[in-house]
Amino acid sequence: MKLTVECEREIDGRWLAEVPELPGVIVYGATADEATVRAQVLALRVLAERLENGEAGPASIGISLPAAA
Repeated sequence: MKLTVECEREIDGRWLAEVPELPGVIVYGATADEATVRAQVLALRVLAERLENGEAGPASIGISLPAAA
């Protein structure tokens, strides 16, 4: 499973980030970086919840996050 984070700026200046492969993983941040990090954190929480509840199938999950600057 490969997850992507899409980030865009709203009219009011906030940044919206979402992970299209995981419905409901949509977050706001004051900056693009903040929104991206929040989306990554929420995506990992959703995946952990699915694994704990047996909702994830046997497909392998690879996680790749950009290195911190």
